[in-house]
Amino acid sequence: MTGPADLLKLKAHIAASYPDFEANVTKAWKEVIDELAVVTETISEQGANYLPQLEFADLSDLTEAQKTEIKSKGCVVIRNVIEDQQAITWRHGLQDFVAANPDVEGFPSEDKQFSQLFWTKPQIEARAHPNMLRVSTWLNQIYHYDGELARDGAVDLSEPLSYADRLRMRHPGVHWDIHPPHVDGGAIERWEDPSFRSVFKDIFEGNWKKHDPYDLRGRINAKSSLHNRVGQATIFRTFQGWLAISKTAPTEGTIQFFPNVIMSNVYIMLRPFFRPLVPADSPDILKAESWQYDISTPDFPGIIPRDSGYTGPRPTPDLHPHLRLEKTMISVPKVLPGDTVFWHCDMVHAVEAEHTGKEDSCVMYIPSVPLTPMNKSYIERQRDSFLKGIRPPDFPPGIKNEHEFIGMGSAVDILEPAGRRAMLLPVSVA
Repeated sequence: MTGPADLLKLKAHIAASYPDFEANVTKAWKEVIDELAVVTETISEQGANYLPQLEFADLSDLTEAQKTEIKSKGCVVIRNVIEDQQAITWRHGLQDFVAANPDVEGFPSEDKQFSQLFWTKPQIEARAHPNMLRVSTWLNQIYHYDGELARDGAVDLSEPLSYADRLRMRHPGVHWDIHPPHVDGGAIERWEDPSFRSVFKDIFEGNWKKHDPYDLRGRINAKSSLHNRVGQATIFRTFQGWLAISKTAPTEGTIQFFPNVIMSNVYIMLRPFFRPLVPADSPDILKAESWQYDISTPDFPGIIPRDSGYTGPRPTPDLHPHLRLEKTMISVPKVLPGDTVFWHCDMVHAVEAEHTGKEDSCVMYIPSVPLTPMNKSYIERQRDSFLKGIRPPDFPPGIKNEHEFIGMGSAVDILEPAGRRAMLLPVSVA
């Protein structure tokens, strides 16, 4: 595991890798603080109205202004992707499955609501549904790549892959504090892995306004798991996402976003190179002059040691005050069964701690994954796990293998050719 001495060397290495690093990032830091003062005020004033929303039927007719808004904010609610009754049928199927298999692992252990399940029939069918794959393709194609990647055919944004993740059936009244504001898809690796770090090259050069979170260069080879931490995703997801299979609304345990992926990226990536000159509770903490360039400590604020590796980034009001998280973490508006929510892989997001509603809040996690060499390699291993009825490679082995449960799904439940291609299965059902 990378220790404090290594982290100190990492900071020094980054500082030495870019010309005039101190001067450029110091200027950028002040500019970013000034810009965040405006951005965060706008977010907090508009609340849920700030989040982009659209209809599945309108995907092919969006204006350039709508596309730009989605790219800038980094998240989108897409409604009516799946017919209501189909989504409800999947929810009932999942509820019946958990009832029939009481030894399914989940959180909290005494009242399981976040289940460690991957290969139930509803999950398999939902991932392979043509509408979900169409959405995934559309989201993947928000990204772009250069001619070299296009020529060798290794990357195809029109060919979606299916990444197996879990599900949530959250009950009302249960406090949930396991998902505070955080970013997935790599922790210290964002700074440590050369390819991953290259994604943020413009930021480290002081040209933060040029930062493009949708440029595939660097991302397709980025190593998001250098320390083999259990549960650290190794695949590249353009957007993380979930499909609602119940109604859920603000205060009902839904997801929250800091809806400006460019500004949060710039701020989080620069934060380790600056320290406050005043206490966190000082009224001057938001002023640029209250901060100073400093690479003399191994601190990477929001990066937390865990399981022989690291988790995070986890921004907090004390460590990342300019994000004003207490005002800018915006809950997604009310969604109905069949609606979807997607967020950029760098997005700061959280799950509401409280569920004050009267019904279960249920979703299946289904991200958007493009065809890249690294992703294809993972899906090949995932396919083998699927056919064996065991958990996918990115997740720790279970106490009980899924093939031992009653009513598990199988490859014959994926009927459409596109869904089978997304799992790298033979196109025809045997």
